[in-house]
Amino acid sequence: MASKQITPTRMELTRLKKKLATATRGHKLLKDKRDELMRQFLDKVRENKALRERVEAGIQAANKNFLLARAGMQDQVLNTAMLAPKQRVSLESSVENVMSVEIPTFDFKTRSPDQNDIFSYGFAFTSSDLDGAVKSLADIFPDMLKLAECEKGCQLMAIEIEKTRRRVNALEHVMIPELQANIKYISMKLDENERSTQIRLMKVKDMVLKEAHHYDTF
Repeated sequence: MASKQITPTRMELTRLKKKLATATRGHKLLKDKRDELMRQFLDKVRENKALRERVEAGIQAANKNFLLARAGMQDQVLNTAMLAPKQRVSLESSVENVMSVEIPTFDFKTRSPDQNDIFSYGFAFTSSDLDGAVKSLADIFPDMLKLAECEKGCQLMAIEIEKTRRRVNALEHVMIPELQANIKYISMKLDENERSTQIRLMKVKDMVLKEAHHYDTF
């Protein structure tokens, strides 16, 4: 249904046609964006699933080794061994733009490149289970960061997909049909005015001919 406040003029018709062309082009671009976002979102979801399985398996292995270490060591010795960490980790974050979605990325650096610095204790009074637990956590740490990055990316992409979907629906079901209805309404009004003008011109022409040739029609 056409808007009641619309002015049926050729200038308005031209403006609405340009607006319709822009809306149609924008609708196509947003649909393409939505589809590409969906594709990348599903890839992220699959990556997230694989990372979560690895992280959970690594944490489970670390917990198992910690339980074994706790069973084979005195609490005081275990607490002293874990009291002062030797290695230090610094975290750096940046942003990756994916289809106008700013996804955070994480990277970390250790104070020392020596992999043995993850052990903050001597090996004389500790069990190998504790070594395995610490090593398991150290090995799974990069995947934990990647999992955090991936899950946040999934959340942000899901929000952007929903926003894009609403815009596509608004264009497809509201704006474009309304513009088409208004264009149709103006076109019909202009055609009607043109026919009325032609009829008036024909009547005027007939009157002029009658007056020029001095005849009447009965």
